[in-house]
Order: sequence, then C-alpha cells, then structure tokens
Amino acid sequence: MNKYFVPVLLFALLLATPGQAQKFGYCNSVALLSLMPDVKAADSDLNAFQTQLTKKGQERVKALQDNAAELERKKELGTISPKDYEAQSAKLTEEQSSIAKYQEEVYQKLAQKRKELYEPLLNKVNKAMEDVAKENGYMLVFDLSTQVLIYAEESLDVTPLVKAKLGLN
Repeated sequence: MNKYFVPVLLFALLLATPGQAQKFGYCNSVALLSLMPDVKAADSDLNAFQTQLTKKGQERVKALQDNAAELERKKELGTISPKDYEAQSAKLTEEQSSIAKYQEEVYQKLAQKRKELYEPLLNKVNKAMEDVAKENGYMLVFDLSTQVLIYAEESLDVTPLVKAKLGLN
C-alpha cells in the first residue's frame, strides 16, 4: 500500500487543480547528512560514548567469568564447602542479572545519545528543505531516502473535507 500512496497522491493533486501549474520536488536527506561536518563529529562522539559503555560492560563480564572459574576451581579442589559454593554461586547469578540489566541500560543510553546528537542536525536539514520549498514555490517535497513527505503547502490539506465527509465537524 505504501508504494502506491505517493503516486496516487500526486495524481489526485494533479487532477484537483488542472488549471494551475504545481511544483513538486524531492530531496535525499541521507545524502545531505553525509556531507555535513557536524554529522561526522556526531558520529565520532557517539562511537566514543559507545566504546566507553562497552568497555565497562566487557570488564564486568570478564570479572564475572574469572570469579566463576575461580569458584569452579575451588569446588574441584574441594577447598569450598557446599554451602559457601551455593552462596557464591547465587552472587554470581545476581551479577549476571545485573550485567544483563546494564546491557539494556547501554542500549537506552545509546538511543538517547543518538537522539541528542542527531535530532538538531535532522531539524536543520528539514528546516532548510522547508525554506527551499517555500522560496521556490514547491507545493510538495518528498524525502527520497525515506519516501516521507517533508513539506506540503497548507492549501493542499484535505483534512477538513474528509472530516466533513465523515461527519466529524
């Protein structure tokens, strides 16, 4: 259905105002973003942040593995009582759960950092596309990389007509 939406919308708009020349355009935001120096800096910042978080997680995993190996060695040598073995094993299981929780937190922190770094850049590109559309009289501008409508002239909004048709006034 998505691949038919844009052509059908364009066709409908062309039929709706046959006497008026309308300008439509598209832009590739991914290509624009790849050219921006600010994006390269954001990529670098995000990679450094990810490396920092990952290193901490790897250190915790290594410590857990070392502790588990030491506990097993003590068990094999018979230098630990069954009760102490169970208690230390339970602590290792808790640490394993804590590491899994940390991993989820890392994903959340990375997503938040990505949003913090890239949202202003995306807003800058979208604002520039909107300004170009207004300055050059484009009625609609699509983003080629996402197939999303970036800008639409307000006079093209048919929402009030559809509301009326549905009796939602």
